[in-house]
Amino acid sequence: MTMDRKHLNTLEFPKILAQLARHCTFSASHELAVALGPSPIFAEVQHRQQETREARYLLDSVGGISLGGAHDVRPLARHALRGATLPPTDLLYILDTLRAAQRVRRILARQHDRIPLLADIAARIEPCEALSGEINRCISDRGEVVDHASEKLATVRREQRTAHDRLLEKLNRMITSSRLAPYLQEALITQRGGRYVIPIKADFKGRIAGIVHDSSSSGATLFIEPLSAVEMGNQWRQLQLEEEKEVERILANLSAQVGGLVDELGWTVDALAELDLALAKGRYASEIGATEPIQVPFRERTIGRHPGSTLDLRQARHPLLDPETVVPIDVHLGDDYYVLVITGPNTGGKTVSLKTVGLMAAMAQSGLHLPAAEGSCLSVFDGIFADIGDEQSIEQSLSTFSAHLTNIIRILDEAGDHSLLLLDELGAGTDPVEGSALARSVLTHLLERRFTTLVATHYSELKAFAQTTPGVENASVEFDVETLSPTFRLQVGLPGRSNAFAIAERLGLPAGIVRGARALVSPEELQTESLLAEIQQAHREALTARDEAVQAQRAVREQQNRLSARLASIEAERASVVGEARAEALRELAAVGEEIDALRSEVAGRKQAATLTDEWLAQARKRVSAREEVASKPEPRPVVEEAAPPGELAVGDLVWLAGLQTTGYLVSLEEESAQVQVGSFFVRVRRGELEWRGRPKAPEAEPHSASSGFHPSPGLELDLRGQTVEEIRPRLDKYLDDAFLASLPFVRIVHGKGTGVLRQAVREMLRAHPQIRSFREGAANEGGSGVTVAYLQEGT
Repeated sequence: MTMDRKHLNTLEFPKILAQLARHCTFSASHELAVALGPSPIFAEVQHRQQETREARYLLDSVGGISLGGAHDVRPLARHALRGATLPPTDLLYILDTLRAAQRVRRILARQHDRIPLLADIAARIEPCEALSGEINRCISDRGEVVDHASEKLATVRREQRTAHDRLLEKLNRMITSSRLAPYLQEALITQRGGRYVIPIKADFKGRIAGIVHDSSSSGATLFIEPLSAVEMGNQWRQLQLEEEKEVERILANLSAQVGGLVDELGWTVDALAELDLALAKGRYASEIGATEPIQVPFRERTIGRHPGSTLDLRQARHPLLDPETVVPIDVHLGDDYYVLVITGPNTGGKTVSLKTVGLMAAMAQSGLHLPAAEGSCLSVFDGIFADIGDEQSIEQSLSTFSAHLTNIIRILDEAGDHSLLLLDELGAGTDPVEGSALARSVLTHLLERRFTTLVATHYSELKAFAQTTPGVENASVEFDVETLSPTFRLQVGLPGRSNAFAIAERLGLPAGIVRGARALVSPEELQTESLLAEIQQAHREALTARDEAVQAQRAVREQQNRLSARLASIEAERASVVGEARAEALRELAAVGEEIDALRSEVAGRKQAATLTDEWLAQARKRVSAREEVASKPEPRPVVEEAAPPGELAVGDLVWLAGLQTTGYLVSLEEESAQVQVGSFFVRVRRGELEWRGRPKAPEAEPHSASSGFHPSPGLELDLRGQTVEEIRPRLDKYLDDAFLASLPFVRIVHGKGTGVLRQAVREMLRAHPQIRSFREGAANEGGSGVTVAYLQEGT
């Protein structure tokens, strides 16, 4: 089921297909592209859109995939089926096509999970490996039948070369003979009629016996084949004929194999053409910056008489206009209207808006992605009908009005409940009063038949009709009175203004004439124009405010995401450090426990001091167990009081930062701002953004515990790449001291691989440093030999 090409031509859809066809690789897919048309079947449209989506994924992920080398070899295969012998060049076309098909089939088979539709098309390819192998064996890349194509051909060509060499050797002896030199015009060997000859002077014709094959234009030179070389020439020529016959036999055999696979080659070319068309749609979508539309079926249950259609185009751009200057438009139908009446000045963009909507629908239903913003939605229409532009037919002697009316009559006969109608200048071309009445009557009929319709018109009466009739909505194209030029923006919900008086004043028409014109217009009309101007101004201001709010919200969201990611990274690193330190402490405590057990076994047999030793070992074991219990416990979270929030925030309170979705400790307070510590970072926020969450309890002092000062961490990694040995010594020494004071369990020293001088110097310093317990080379995922991981002594 296809749509009427006449209406697609009106929308200039063939130009879209011509742009698409430029991205095709070979003629078969080019034919599919120019014949492409919108489908009215919802499932088929979804299938087509998925193919384009998969093609774009394939182009982005695999990159250089193409069907270069493929040809439409179906006519060649049919020719071979009828008994024709294909020349080597045609056989190479078939070989190139099979190679491209085999390559693409392998690539897509590996991607089946991600591109199932394209992989299924590729699965229809018949590799024809026996045929491609035989052509490759017999035909060279230069299009010549090679010697090993058959044993007989190899023998004949070997004998032919021998006969050829003997013949030339014989003739060379003759032209270099001093006896024959006076008779020769030149000492050279040439060919005439496929026979080797030598040039002699005509005056010495009988001096060298032979067959005359040609003479010069002056008659002074005769080209003769010496009788002594005739038999050799005959033998060489006979071998040439045998070679030609064997080559013809080989080509005929290959052609017969091609003809026997005519169906398989046809299936392969068909599959390649479909794949190439899908890739062309993907390339075209990338070229025009397109997005995939959301295709939705007609809604079954609708409000009032609404047909259930969906039309929501966001920032849609006419694909045939200059992308640098085209103005995007937003077009949508609401749940309470399905007829849109577009008004506005000439050249204001009404017709472009209609064509944009029609092309978007046709492209979407053809499987093309749309030059529009994400989220654009369209129903799948069973027909797209357009009456746009000057349809005057000179051949039929029809006026513009008659041509438009004839088109509308045909549309009303052919359109169905799920059709999209695009009507330009409805009722134009005749008396304005009658044309306006006819336009209103046609719109009423369209409403009753529940057609999804967009109408462009100049009639001001249709503005009031749209405003007061359920199911109809006004829309307008903007016009800048200051510059006397249209903005080409479409505004749904607002009727267009005539702007005639304003334009006349701007162009310099005498003020008296303009006042006289205004006096002839009814006060109600003038008041309506004034109200429309105010509404449009308010609408523009609302849109500007909305855009500013959206931008501000987007900026806040991006900042929030960045800070959240930063905090998550910090927390992950902190947890990693604490976890590794805890694991290292447990390993060391286990080693101490093993040593205690060994000492206990050693002194168990000694009577003296046994009691003292047992008592000491028991105490040591008790301390180790206590330390193991502390080390194995997870890091405690801050404990806060659950009292009601105080009247005023105080430094040290736990507060909630809504913008970052996290908690922190209040560090300082000012009149309007505050500083909050989140992990190891300090954030300044507005005071009003803080929510009190609690007040930390004072930690209970442990008996016999010594307070230790806090030393800031220098970080887990020190990068020394690009520095000299003299430069790194003081820096590394200070870094190791700071890491020890901060109680870091280990650090990573990045020195790079290079010549190894920096690595050797770093490890010599680590061996001599009192705070370093041990060190090792980095693992593969840590940087390998370019990194040294050093473990620090336990702080006291």
